[in-house]
Amino acid sequence: MDEREFADRADRTLSRLQDALEAALGADDPEIELRGGILTVELADGGQFVLNKHGPTRQVWLSSPVSGASHFAWDETGTCWRSTRGPDTLEGRLSGDLATAVGHAVSLDS
Repeated sequence: MDEREFADRADRTLSRLQDALEAALGADDPEIELRGGILTVELADGGQFVLNKHGPTRQVWLSSPVSGASHFAWDETGTCWRSTRGPDTLEGRLSGDLATAVGHAVSLDS
């Protein structure tokens, strides 16, 4: 995937996740902001999730107060962002970590 395709795909993913997070977490009153390729979710208890695109490696990075740092590369066969360290997908890791942080299931289905 070239740099332009990566940037487009990552931007669409972050925008889609912003919409899904706002729908899934609305009752929890988080602060959700997408600016400059960085999606930040600040929870009421101070926990912060940060997702950003990392152009040099063509990955999406997640910083989570639950599981720490994770990197996700595009999996052409699965058409998803998959962990560089295992089988987890970006949406799976994020929804699982958010569920742990907020105390209820969080669906990020598009």
